[in-house]
Amino acid sequence: MSEKISFKIFESESRFLDSRKNFEETVERFQVRMDPLTGRTGHFSHFGAIKSQKLPLEDYLKPEIKGFCPFCKENRDKRTPKFLKNIIPEGRIEKGETVLIPNLFPYDIYSAVAIMTDGHLCPIDGFTEKILLDALQVGIDFLKRVKSINHELPYHLMSWNYMPPSGGGLVHPHQQYFATEFPGNQFVDEYKASKEFYEKEDKSFWNELMETEKQIGERFIAETKRSFWITPFVSLGILGEIMCIFPDVFSIEDFDDECMNDLVWGLIRIFRYYKQAGIYSFNAAMFFGDKRQRFFSCHFRIVPSTFLNMRDCAPDLHFF
Repeated sequence: MSEKISFKIFESESRFLDSRKNFEETVERFQVRMDPLTGRTGHFSHFGAIKSQKLPLEDYLKPEIKGFCPFCKENRDKRTPKFLKNIIPEGRIEKGETVLIPNLFPYDIYSAVAIMTDGHLCPIDGFTEKILLDALQVGIDFLKRVKSINHELPYHLMSWNYMPPSGGGLVHPHQQYFATEFPGNQFVDEYKASKEFYEKEDKSFWNELMETEKQIGERFIAETKRSFWITPFVSLGILGEIMCIFPDVFSIEDFDDECMNDLVWGLIRIFRYYKQAGIYSFNAAMFFGDKRQRFFSCHFRIVPSTFLNMRDCAPDLHFF
């Protein structure tokens, strides 16, 4: 087991007079865990108390709730934008049901939306291998085109907010792809910490993490030829998280069809589990570093998201 990676847990307890037990003194334990890469902390509480809330999927198709959706097939040709010819000569990229368009509200100079399905509503078990693969291929192709056009934007991201609890603006399934110099706080923290680890230990944190997690066996899920699947020691979500690491993928140029197939293979199984567990929404992202480095491996994160209750639609995102 690696001595270079430590999984620190601080355990403690809180005492109070519990109204549920005739005001008897009660002890509730909790944990604070420290991320082995960034040092960020995660507070583990509410053990078993929070369940995913069922979404009224059929209601999202009612005209008064659905409203106008520019991503629906009957609207998209006239109501969605096209790329400049020097980026996408044909204006949009299409593959199967997927259509890639510019983002009307861009996150950076090159910012695209992949409309994944013709239908407005796709339940979590409705994402087939073809739907997922078509969307990935179109999005990755866009990022590779952008990379060939502009080398000044070193980082590339895919993000996916699915269903209202995730904060997604539209129910219609879609992913976002963009190139940027400013990839966000989570990305930057991991990137800097990965570089520091590499310079100090002369090896990749991500390879070391995989070897250690496999030896421990508590959070290891699966390993394929190109990917490694775990549940992170410190989850970004209250209902857990799954991470896929591509150890030999450092930039968008390294991400090939084999990697896409591995990711889709895992997603199909995750969605099967989500269906059984009653999880209806999630946030996902995939991070690519710049071409010159060998310390920051591409990785994908997927985190369930939920309303804590359907009356107030209180989200699970909180101050921590």
